[in-house]
Amino acid sequence: MRHAPRPNGYRDTWCGQLSADRADTEARVAGWVHRRRDHGGLIFIDLRDRSGIVQLVFHPESAPAAHAKAHELRSEDVISAHGTVARREPENVNPRLPTGEVELAVGELDLLARAQTPPFPVDEDGPVEEHLRLRHRPLDLRRAPMREALELRHEIVQTIREVLNARDFLEIETPFLTRSTPEGARDFLVPARIAPGSFYALPQSPQLFKQLLMVGGLERYYQIVRCFRDE
Repeated sequence: MRHAPRPNGYRDTWCGQLSADRADTEARVAGWVHRRRDHGGLIFIDLRDRSGIVQLVFHPESAPAAHAKAHELRSEDVISAHGTVARREPENVNPRLPTGEVELAVGELDLLARAQTPPFPVDEDGPVEEHLRLRHRPLDLRRAPMREALELRHEIVQTIREVLNARDFLEIETPFLTRSTPEGARDFLVPARIAPGSFYALPQSPQLFKQLLMVGGLERYYQIVRCFRDE
């Protein structure tokens, strides 16, 4: 994440933005409880937001109230934590995390939302039955493979746009409601509310609109379009 989150009462930085450069400074983060580990006195929580994961540490001596709350947390609870960014001991550095050199020593903890037991593990990358993923789509989107796929798609689309824009192409949207133009498949039909008995068709391709644009003098045109084929 290149930019800080919008100012609010529960977060002033993204989890993935914490690094050794911010050691000994205060930060407030918010997100989902990814994992919780109770090591006797100390409690460690991996906190996850869209930018990544950062480790929170709760000391029973310095912050007993926050420590008591952390003891009751479970996976996918939504929390806000305020504390001091601290460097980890060299033997405790986690090279697998971009934030692995630091942890947040929490002094204040707020529970924003209590989570029920998820129908499938959100903190694992293993296979999940498709009907469960579709029924619980918001949970599925929190999983790392889904987030990484969406980020990759975004980067690919942005690169395509940058390349074409640099070559004087115009991005032009063509209509989604049009007349039926049967091709290799059937059309999806949409009834017209103000004209009973009439229907629009969803385009199988923007071919006719592209030809109109060419004839109209817009020779360098592109769009990233959805096509609808009933097959």
